[in-house]
Amino acid sequence: MTTALTLLEAILPHVAFDGWSDEAFFAAAEDCDLTKDDARAICPRGAVDLAVLFHTEGDVAMVAALAAADLSDMRFRDKVAHAVRLRLDAVTDKEAVRRGSVLFALPHMAPIGSKLIWGTADAIWTALGDRSDDVNWYTKRATLSAVYGSVVLYWLGDDSPDHSATDEFIDRRIENVMQFETFKAALNKNPLTKPFASALGQFTSRIKAPTAPPSDLPGSWDLPS
Repeated sequence: MTTALTLLEAILPHVAFDGWSDEAFFAAAEDCDLTKDDARAICPRGAVDLAVLFHTEGDVAMVAALAAADLSDMRFRDKVAHAVRLRLDAVTDKEAVRRGSVLFALPHMAPIGSKLIWGTADAIWTALGDRSDDVNWYTKRATLSAVYGSVVLYWLGDDSPDHSATDEFIDRRIENVMQFETFKAALNKNPLTKPFASALGQFTSRIKAPTAPPSDLPGSWDLPS
């Protein structure tokens, strides 16, 4: 039985030449001896569904690698940096990521691309044991999404040995995040800014992390593997 993962494996050689396009999708379907209609039944959005699956499979591989890693002697910032590196290591086809960045930069595709990057940030924080259920749930993921997005763009253009330049870039970006967190903590300690920080804290305390919606709601579906 042909699955979305089978189609994903089949499309990757075509993506290098045709991008995540209908041409690549139907070529993959032909390689799998599927008609166009049968392929569409598996992936209603065609190559877009496979591009999404390619990304989410990378997240799954990263989470598995994190679970197997010994992080006990690492500072928290190093754990985050290591998770980002593991996510890059999970990429099986760099050209597919390059082509995906072009696809998800299109105006009508940008919301999907943003959701995927947010999902990666969420996967990292969750795998590292984040239990925040307030506004910090959002700020942590928003900050890491920005970091990861910039890291991927840098990595795509990095031709240094073993991507050493990307490793240094990751460290710099994570350091920037930690400096921001230190700045936030300082607001609560400074007598001049503490009243403002307290008032802001009272407002943001009403913001709660989202809860998982019921799985049987209409309007969305899980891509079959």
